[in-house]
Amino acid sequence: MMKQAAKKAKIGNLTLDNPLMAAPMAGISDKACRMMNREYGCGLVFTEMINDKGLIYGQKRTMSMLDLSEEEGPVAVQIFGKEPDQLAQAAIIAELHGASMININCGCPTPKIVRNGEGAALMLEPARLRAIFRAVVQAVSIPVTVKMRRGFYNDHDLCFDLSGIAEQEGIAAVILHPRSREQFFSGQADWDVIEQLKKTVSIPVIGNGDINGGPAAWRRLEESGCDAIMIGRAYLGNPFIFKEISTYLQEKTTVKPPDWKERRETATRHLELVCRFKGEHIGVKEMRKHLSWYCKGLPGAAKKRTGFNCAVSKEEMLYYLNSECL
Repeated sequence: MMKQAAKKAKIGNLTLDNPLMAAPMAGISDKACRMMNREYGCGLVFTEMINDKGLIYGQKRTMSMLDLSEEEGPVAVQIFGKEPDQLAQAAIIAELHGASMININCGCPTPKIVRNGEGAALMLEPARLRAIFRAVVQAVSIPVTVKMRRGFYNDHDLCFDLSGIAEQEGIAAVILHPRSREQFFSGQADWDVIEQLKKTVSIPVIGNGDINGGPAAWRRLEESGCDAIMIGRAYLGNPFIFKEISTYLQEKTTVKPPDWKERRETATRHLELVCRFKGEHIGVKEMRKHLSWYCKGLPGAAKKRTGFNCAVSKEEMLYYLNSECL
């Protein structure tokens, strides 16, 4: 089959090479993870959600999450909070540090975040959300987007009215995870809601939820009419999914899954990057989960996981990663 031109996605004044995005994930989508996803063809990567106050006060740990140096291609910075002026200040700081896009978190279901009136709790305050959208859009020159859920409670979809407010206030695109906050990640993402939302607003709609490969991605794009798709949990230990999906979207063919050699080499590079950016002590701790994901489903994965969780140095991690059996 003749190779087709890659479909591009346009968000405000930002044009992406393809309609694939890697979801912002707390404790996951750091610089090293973003670089791995980009290497395998992700069109737009996102930072972890970053606290607005941490940026305003220049907290060391928070500012380190905004380090976009060495990264090629566009990076979206996701911010969270609840005060319009503070979110606007945080957006300005993010733009000054190289953000290609600002994303406002309106979907995090974590109890600690929701109790503070942030994340998904903002969906219950449309007037506040309108003020937030207006303040952030007016503060920066780069596109501002919002990531939300279908609603807070299972029986009430809020995303339609809120997306209308977003469009009125100059938000460049809506990223929708079609589960309620009440669902967290249980059940199935209802892509019919994404299809309905696409017909409701004229700004781009990005669909997020339960996409685990090329055929599923193509089907969701075609059936929902959404402008791009966001991959979340499916990229854990699996940056290869972006190559798989982009190939399928262009050629309608599947690529051979990575063998253990490629998985091991990619995992090794990921480990090296994390240790370089965060230091070996922190890097080893944070890579325990990532290396376990890279080995998921492979023979001896459980024993390797035990080794990773006990490792206290990069050399130990490499030993367990490269050992055929333990």
